[in-house]
Amino acid sequence: MTVLRSVLLFALAAVAEIGGAWLVWQGVREHRGLLWVGLGVLALAGYGFVATFQPDPNFGRVLAAYGGVFVAGSLLWGVLVDGFRPDRWDLVGAAVCLLGVGLIMYAPRS
Repeated sequence: MTVLRSVLLFALAAVAEIGGAWLVWQGVREHRGLLWVGLGVLALAGYGFVATFQPDPNFGRVLAAYGGVFVAGSLLWGVLVDGFRPDRWDLVGAAVCLLGVGLIMYAPRS
């Protein structure tokens, strides 16, 4: 159950951070206005709180592992929201990052 909870928290953190950054991007670069920017800032703040619920007590480990989730999640967001088409190197890179997440967070430790 701890691993499932951790994975779900990583997914929620990714939606908050990537979604927040996307909202800020839309507000500024696509000229959608300050409401979009404000919502993005709130989502980004929410990301900071979600990360604190990870069961591992080590800030550095959690944030390092989340980096891999962010890479893969960003590519997936681009596919689902912006019509981005990743090439094989994008996909291989994301897989390597997710392998790193697994090693960092879930490898057996003594």
